[in-house]
Amino acid sequence: MAVCTMATMHAAVHHHHHPLLHVPPLPRYRSRVVVRGTAGTTAAAVTSEPDTFSNAFWDYNLLFRSQRTETPDPVQLRVVEGAIPADFPAGTYYLAGPGMFSDDHGSIVHPLDGHGYLRSFRFHPDHGVHYSARYVETAAKSEEKGDGASWKFTHRGPFSVLQGGHRVGNVKVMKNVANTSVLWWGGRLLCLWEGGMPYELDPNTLETIGPFDLLGLADEAAAAQGRVAGRQRQRRPWLVEAGLDVATRLLRPILSGVFSMPPKRLLAHYKVDPKRNRLLMVACNAEDMLLPRANFTFYEFDAGFGLVQKREFVLPAHLMIHDWAFTDSHYVVLGNRIKLDIPGSALAMTGIYPMIGALQLDPSKETTPIYLLPRSTEAVASGRDWTVPVEAPAQMWSMHVGNAFQEDLGRGGLNIRLHMSACSYEWFHFHRMFGYNWKNKKLDPTFMNAPKGKELLPRLVQVAIELDKRGSCRRCSVKRMSYQWNKPADFPAINPKYANKRSRFIYTGGASGSRKLLPYFPFDSVVKVDVSDGTSRRWSCEGRKFVGEPVFIPTGGGEDHGYVILVEYAVSEDRCNLVVLDARKIGKKSALVAKLQVPKHLTFPMGFHGFWADE
Repeated sequence: MAVCTMATMHAAVHHHHHPLLHVPPLPRYRSRVVVRGTAGTTAAAVTSEPDTFSNAFWDYNLLFRSQRTETPDPVQLRVVEGAIPADFPAGTYYLAGPGMFSDDHGSIVHPLDGHGYLRSFRFHPDHGVHYSARYVETAAKSEEKGDGASWKFTHRGPFSVLQGGHRVGNVKVMKNVANTSVLWWGGRLLCLWEGGMPYELDPNTLETIGPFDLLGLADEAAAAQGRVAGRQRQRRPWLVEAGLDVATRLLRPILSGVFSMPPKRLLAHYKVDPKRNRLLMVACNAEDMLLPRANFTFYEFDAGFGLVQKREFVLPAHLMIHDWAFTDSHYVVLGNRIKLDIPGSALAMTGIYPMIGALQLDPSKETTPIYLLPRSTEAVASGRDWTVPVEAPAQMWSMHVGNAFQEDLGRGGLNIRLHMSACSYEWFHFHRMFGYNWKNKKLDPTFMNAPKGKELLPRLVQVAIELDKRGSCRRCSVKRMSYQWNKPADFPAINPKYANKRSRFIYTGGASGSRKLLPYFPFDSVVKVDVSDGTSRRWSCEGRKFVGEPVFIPTGGGEDHGYVILVEYAVSEDRCNLVVLDARKIGKKSALVAKLQVPKHLTFPMGFHGFWADE
């Protein structure tokens, strides 16, 4: 299967009773004075606040509080610490994520089902930084908002259960909220989701233009150009294949006609190949979620969205993927094994259980399947059966990829490296992700902070695969990316100019463990890992604050010549700050070069993935 989920710390484990399951009263926040955040440790506060159950519970839940206000007219941000560096490039930092979690009729949706809320931070050397934000006007948003001031959720979404809306018999499952990632390419600004078409927005006003049928455009171009590669498929017993073909023909009209699922669904994670100046995207089939057969179609577009290459693959496995990778020769699919949950499916159909509950993890094997699918003509010509995966010698649920590249070993052999984040199958849990609980309408932070979950949570790993000239795997190894950083980490990022080639530095969100009751998530640090020797350095925010995904902005020169930009969520102060770090100085007191404050009434919930667009 290739149905996908946003896997940013999307995990949970089963627990015994915990005090945080009882909703404590909202604490009264008091202002306090703090010293400047330092590189390696959390800065000391002049007046510290206790890390109580109440503070931990509400700090976590306020990170996902709805923001209904839009900001179509840009607002200049105030610099509250440091200054914007003179060599900081002109451009815009876009941040995608949900903005709406609760309606006016008693329903609370899962963070993954929250309506897309695009945030924009525009940097101009002469005019400072201006902030704006607007909701993506998807079809679901237009229906649920209507023309009045009241919101009423009518779409279930894959992860939520409605309380104030229609539940039993509600087939509005595919709720395209365009909240997962954002992309600027070919003069178009696109917001993406895991199960539908991207939505195009005006880059200046953030006004929604409408759905952008990228797959239809690609299929038309492929038909006209005749460049579609043949479908590659493993030979299985004809009776099995015939049964799957019949099931596919039966399921497609039901999924499209009843549940409004498109036949092909674009994944939210895309890749940019800087060597060839191409945009790479992948789609999967709707029926894959229910059948032990995964269909992947890879598309490559030039700088004007012209289709350059399209390849289709069929894999004989029941898989879920969220992120993926590429090298010069291969598309790399990191397979997470799943299976159908029959009791969960029955409950999900009633509307009293999340639809994602129809699936469960399949930990039957102690390895991780990695599919190396041919991208280049040379890889196709090698003759290897690419539907047979490389079995990595560790069971892990893959989450996000920082980088992948290949190097020549001589005599036709290849060395493929993956720098990524992964968690344990014991940790990941479909319908309890983020601690979502539709019954008490609150998020339970204990699901993300299990007392014994340190080794189960997302962590940074390096996968090495050696292939001979025929494409057969000589050896595969998995090891920690850093011997110094053994704490939870996710959202690995690199200097984008080093994509698809050997890179030395990874920048990632991480948990310092300074909060006893929130030791693992949300993150409070940016960690810089030197992959060449396994060392690490970090910058941490102080007090009751969290950080989002780091994004690297290059300025030229060496690999770490540039800045890391991210949002700091000061939830106890009801504030959001835009933070700029000097990438070369992470680990030093001077790492933070600028902090800009978003007006308090415009404070927004945690974002997912961002993109830097140079002007």
